[in-house]
Amino acid sequence: MRASSQGVTVVALLADPDAPTEIAKRLARALPARLADKSGQRQRFDVEVVSEPFTSGAEDPPTLMRRIIDRASAENWDIVVALTDLPLHSQGRKLIANLTHARGLALLSLPSLGGFRLQTRARRAVEEAVLGLVGPQPPASEVPSRSQLLLESVDGRLTPVHPSPVGNEESADLRYVVSGPRGYLRVLLGMVRANRPWRLVPGLSKALAAALATGAVATVNSTVWSLAESLGAPRLVIATVGSVALMIGWLIVDAQLWHHSAQGSPEARQRARLYNVSTVLTVGIGVLVCYVGLVVINFVWALFILNDQVFASMTQNPLNSTDYWTLSWFVASTATVGGALGSGLESDEAIRAAAYSKREQERRRMLQDEHDG
Repeated sequence: MRASSQGVTVVALLADPDAPTEIAKRLARALPARLADKSGQRQRFDVEVVSEPFTSGAEDPPTLMRRIIDRASAENWDIVVALTDLPLHSQGRKLIANLTHARGLALLSLPSLGGFRLQTRARRAVEEAVLGLVGPQPPASEVPSRSQLLLESVDGRLTPVHPSPVGNEESADLRYVVSGPRGYLRVLLGMVRANRPWRLVPGLSKALAAALATGAVATVNSTVWSLAESLGAPRLVIATVGSVALMIGWLIVDAQLWHHSAQGSPEARQRARLYNVSTVLTVGIGVLVCYVGLVVINFVWALFILNDQVFASMTQNPLNSTDYWTLSWFVASTATVGGALGSGLESDEAIRAAAYSKREQERRRMLQDEHDG
């Protein structure tokens, strides 16, 4: 069994900064007790969280495994589970986990766990990885069966997970991947969650200020009242789709968020498509949250500022509750266009910081430096 001389198995959670570190810290609170309970051998576990950018400048699993090995050799750790929020690929497939039983190491790609119940899935995967690495090294023929629980912990009802061949020159002896359209969707949702699109709202302060100012002025404009009264639901929907699409496109183009692969291989193009789709979804969710917020704010503002007699005299129709929502809806679309123009006042770095996780920001800076060089 891999254990320290004091009879305590030291488990290190080596986590990339930002979201992986937050997940690791939450896991560490209950992990020692859960591992001791599940081991069934009255083992004791000590869990350490180490936050450092071990994926900096690389995203291929063999290189990352070598880095983890080098890092672990300098410490008194018995088992190391590395967590990253970068999507990792192996032979064209999306990697979930790499394990090296001889050294007690595991590498876990969080986006491959999907976008829902991430904390629960990460906890189960880390627990089963540690329990699979504890104990004497099994023969090569028994490695898959010893790690069956890990397979079950990350497997999804709609996205089957399966082992993948490992090259002889690699340090890993077991690898789990997802593939196919469902695997693509699972990783995509995980990438969007890792980017945490809700952070885009406070990150676009200047754009929001421009949108709020546009909405405040438009709400008291009698021409806007007449336009809102004349528009039916289909045209309001078109206005919504058009304004949101304009905002998304402007943010992506202005802040240079679109990923261009410098390599021509099919795998590189596949990764580029994955990154770009995740960018569109991340920015799209953030813009939609802003749009809904604008509708609510404009509605409250309209309740406060509109006068029914003035409104009726200008539109020849009495002011009712439907008019408040119709006006707020139309003004939100107009304000979103104003927000798109206001986003030009934001720095590119501010938009990237709001749209991406720290690891993704670093990866894109590295690619941009290589492209400029």
